[in-house]
Amino acid sequence: MKKILSIFLFFFFCFALSQVNRNDTIRVENHPKDSIPAARPMAEAQILEDIEDNNAPAKITKLSPTKAGLYSAVLPGLGQFYNKKYWKIPLVWGAVGTGVGIALWNDKQYKRYRNAYVAELNGLPHEFSDINGITKTVLGNAQDRSKRQRDYAIGITALIYILNIVDAVVDAHLYEGRHDSDLAIVPSVINDQFSTSEAKAGLTLSFRF
Repeated sequence: MKKILSIFLFFFFCFALSQVNRNDTIRVENHPKDSIPAARPMAEAQILEDIEDNNAPAKITKLSPTKAGLYSAVLPGLGQFYNKKYWKIPLVWGAVGTGVGIALWNDKQYKRYRNAYVAELNGLPHEFSDINGITKTVLGNAQDRSKRQRDYAIGITALIYILNIVDAVVDAHLYEGRHDSDLAIVPSVINDQFSTSEAKAGLTLSFRF
């Protein structure tokens, strides 16, 4: 009886020990970790500030018409540079330079004919004395023509100079409007419902409010 009891206890302890998990000294358990921290909730003031920033109107750069006009008055083309209209600078310089050049050339011709005319009146030799048909009347008409062309060139150059200032001032006034996203002029196709002709190309003025 004791042998049977001993055998029964032996098998019972063996079965009990087989249910225990021994620690594995080689295996290293890796527990997953979240590398991205949880986002902190935004404060109410921060949320309101973000909403105001998103709904705020776009910042528009404004130019001073006074500065643009003064710059163009000091140096033609400088106001266009201030307005970022760089392509107009060669046009302004070319127009003003051409006018000044024509005025100077006609002034030189006027002085030549004037000196010859005075010499002809006094019976003195001059640079046109060897040319047949040169009389005081011819020299007088030549000097008058050169003087008139010189005055026209000066007047046109002065007008170009004034237009250069006006253009710079107007461009500075319209700079804000050109960069307003609510106001735009875009090319479009125009369909005339009252005509049998085909569609035509045109411009559309869009204004959003």
